[in-house]
Amino acid sequence: MAGKKKIIIIISLIFVIAAVTAVVLLLRNKEEEYRLLKIFEVDGTANVFREEKGDIAPYVNMVLESGDKVSLDAGKLSIQADDDKFIYLEEQTEILLKASGDASDSKTKIEVLKGSITNDIQNKLSEDSTYEVNTPNSTMSVRGTVFFVMTYEVDGVKYTRVCVFDGQVDTRLLFKDGTIDKNSVSVMKGKEVTIYEDGTTTDYVSEPTDIDYSTLPDSVLLKLKGINDEGKELSITNPEITRILEGPYYVTFMYKGEVFGTQTVKKGEKAEEPILSPAASGKWDYDFSKPVERDITIEWK
Repeated sequence: MAGKKKIIIIISLIFVIAAVTAVVLLLRNKEEEYRLLKIFEVDGTANVFREEKGDIAPYVNMVLESGDKVSLDAGKLSIQADDDKFIYLEEQTEILLKASGDASDSKTKIEVLKGSITNDIQNKLSEDSTYEVNTPNSTMSVRGTVFFVMTYEVDGVKYTRVCVFDGQVDTRLLFKDGTIDKNSVSVMKGKEVTIYEDGTTTDYVSEPTDIDYSTLPDSVLLKLKGINDEGKELSITNPEITRILEGPYYVTFMYKGEVFGTQTVKKGEKAEEPILSPAASGKWDYDFSKPVERDITIEWK
């Protein structure tokens, strides 16, 4: 009788251990699949689409899942991945999130379906971790950096713009058939690159060039200013950001590749057409009724 009780106790313990192990594995698998992924900030018109639940109104600290499609129509929305990765969406942006692994081997993939995002990876990734951003015509991988990715279309040609403010981003072409170019182009701190796809060709517009900060959205410049305030030294300083946002702005008049004249204009004011003309025929290629919002170069045509 004592032997039977002992067997029953042993079997019961086995069942308990198996049940506990199953729960632990389930929780571990869920952690590995989703990690920490949540809405960090939201203020405006936004949405989260989840396959099994449909549309969900996002809220601060809302836990996101791998496979969620997050969109921002107007306002602000940012996502926190783990403790040290932040994704800031611009208006009219839609992304698909994929996350797996744990703190030691995190895998983060962001599909930018439309619009643009700013990425702030505050710490260098571990050797087994990856952070990847994909667009319709390119894929990029990083180890730890601050960079901006923008997708847009002009006359049927699809473009991806990548600006790196800190660290390095390795970009690769993504062809229409789904294959990825084996060669990569590295975009270093202070540089940007643009990729195009016109229906037949996918390629780089040019080699990486210096970032044209004046063409970045104000919201991105303000984010960069905040990151600088946190102690990072990005490729643009806060005084430079302030001048882009607030002026004064420089207006340069060009004739046949040479500077004909310059003006300094306060934010919101208009440039004045020069009294003298560089040639008897032609005109300045600019609408002088528009207020100046950035440094501009005006050509004589």
